[in-house]
Amino acid sequence: MRRLFAAALTAFAVQALHAAPAGVYLQDLTSTEVRDALRDGTRMVIIPVGGTEQSGPHLTLGKHNRRVQVLAGRIAQELGHTLVAPVVAYVPEGSIDPPSGHMRFPGTISVPDDAFRGVIEGAARSLARHGFTDIVLIGDHGDYQAQLKAVADRLNREWKGGKARVHFIGAYYAAAQAPYERLLRDVGLSDAQIGLHAGAADTSLQLALDPASVRSDKLAVNPADARALGVTGDPRPASAELGRLGADLIVRQTVAAIRQATAH
Repeated sequence: MRRLFAAALTAFAVQALHAAPAGVYLQDLTSTEVRDALRDGTRMVIIPVGGTEQSGPHLTLGKHNRRVQVLAGRIAQELGHTLVAPVVAYVPEGSIDPPSGHMRFPGTISVPDDAFRGVIEGAARSLARHGFTDIVLIGDHGDYQAQLKAVADRLNREWKGGKARVHFIGAYYAAAQAPYERLLRDVGLSDAQIGLHAGAADTSLQLALDPASVRSDKLAVNPADARALGVTGDPRPASAELGRLGADLIVRQTVAAIRQATAH
């Protein structure tokens, strides 16, 4: 009886697996599945860029990586016929020796600017070689936005007249700044609470998108110690509900910007 049950369960699992729709994440697909997606009209791919940096005692070092992966997946689903490349987790985060910026805090990983641009360029060239014609760059961290644009501009000059184009979408990062901050002010949060790094805005997004990356018992930070701990803002008013407002805003404005950029 147990053998029959196990066999039936296995058959059901296999059937369910075959019935499940293909995902949008490149790393979860096989090579032949990507080939078939290209044949079926998928021509857009998103390269999401995160970073491995400190965000105080209450947010994990992979905050940017997880956030941009989840949001890129939502953006791809909204656009349709779009895949998402693996997240670029190694980005410039400040001087290593002597340490500056986020490198002053344990766990942060930084790479040189030229190495970072080389990775983005190599990924874009690889995807173009396989047949993707619209390669979208989005970044969850502010310091490398200009470098993403520089890579896109360089490749577009080189590929002028060709089939592939690289689209740097600054609207993704911009949406999480002033527009999201206005939403939070509208519900009563102050600028001091919203913060610039690891405050209520940052923490709310994580609670909505990856709650496991938030240490809820570490939200209370003594204001006198906040900067020394890598926090600018007050994470205590953060909530998943506020984070969903920001996530929806980011997806909506990024999708609109991508559609405008690729209208040709």
